[in-house]
Amino acid sequence: MITTERAVHKEQLEQAYAIRTEVFVEEQGVPLEAEIDEYEEESSHVLVRYDGEPAGTGRVRSLDKVAKLERICVREKFRKAGIGAEIMKELEAIAREQGLTKAKLHAQMQAADFYEKTGYTIDSDIFMEENIPHVRMIKQL
Repeated sequence: MITTERAVHKEQLEQAYAIRTEVFVEEQGVPLEAEIDEYEEESSHVLVRYDGEPAGTGRVRSLDKVAKLERICVREKFRKAGIGAEIMKELEAIAREQGLTKAKLHAQMQAADFYEKTGYTIDSDIFMEENIPHVRMIKQL
């Protein structure tokens, strides 16, 4: 069973950071100091569990009146189980609650198809972040 929660308590946030460390730092080689950054406190975080086990996470923050979705990731053993779609739904719900009507994200090229399936469109050329090719994607909420 998939459950989605807003990560507000210390234990929830630690679980979200652990997932991000596993996916971005250990799998993809992103430096830890680049992964956990100065925007953690101003962001709203989501934690998705699969049968009670932390499976995926993401965060959203307002940037120039646009929802910036960031740090969206799913642990390897839970990929293809619908976790990513649940993360996106909850992050977009938070953005709408904050009165935001547009969302953007920087998608790794390997994940761009997933974001397109959730309604996002590419609106940039390919650029590099942490030595990983990305594109900017946008969606009207």
